[in-house]
Amino acid sequence: MAINKVVSYFFVSLLLVSSLACGQNKDYLVTITTRHGEIQAVLFDDTPQHKNNFIALAEAGRFDSTQFHRVIKNFMVQGGDVFGKEGLPPQEWPTIPAEILPHHYHRKGMIAAARQNDNINPTRASNGSQFYIVQGRTYEELELTTDFTALQKAILQYVQLESQRPLKEEYNRLYAEQKFDSLTNLILSKRDEIAQALKLTLTKTYTPEQIKAYATIGGTPHLDREYTVFGEVISGMDVVEKIAQEPTTREVPDTPVWMQVKVEKMSKKKITEEYGYTYPAIK
Repeated sequence: MAINKVVSYFFVSLLLVSSLACGQNKDYLVTITTRHGEIQAVLFDDTPQHKNNFIALAEAGRFDSTQFHRVIKNFMVQGGDVFGKEGLPPQEWPTIPAEILPHHYHRKGMIAAARQNDNINPTRASNGSQFYIVQGRTYEELELTTDFTALQKAILQYVQLESQRPLKEEYNRLYAEQKFDSLTNLILSKRDEIAQALKLTLTKTYTPEQIKAYATIGGTPHLDREYTVFGEVISGMDVVEKIAQEPTTREVPDTPVWMQVKVEKMSKKKITEEYGYTYPAIK
């Protein structure tokens, strides 16, 4: 009798281990269908509240017949306004606690959660349904690693110094002529000089991987550490590009870009084979 119990427990344990292993070897493949084509994506395990919420909305069909309602070329495309579609008053829209992680940054193709501004949302909680896909642009290392907000304040202080009168005149001339690219280049060229003179830190820290990604792939780095990034497009960025090219009025596409969203469980091996996505190593 005792032996039978041991054997029974042994087989139950094997089944549990097998079930857990099977679950770890599968993932949800997200497919967003639009009139421009399909976008496939995966969602990150280390942002579980955002991943589970998105999957639940998709499985219930609640994303269907929502739009990409906010489109800004060379920035991002935003959609999935489930609660607006369902007529829920904005003050009652659910939110998700922030899951902002430093290794998930806003390179091109990343999926992140929209949210209200810090002044009314200091915890940076995400909207319970709306998401955006990053398009962005490429950045040189000097531009990427500069804290522009701090630098802009610093240069206004710096040009007040008597010794910097020529710089002040050049700054004012470029501003008056609306040569803003040249003005930006001028400000950047003076960054380290200003930092040293005023004893300020005017830089932001990025890893070599991030610097390379923003220089070659592109993205929207000023959103890093501000919004929860919880997924990544693994196929169909050409569709995102087409959506980003839509003519808009006040950022709303003149012709609606409706979406349908489905999720299906698929082995990670198959996702890698079909879409070339490499899952991060489990630490």
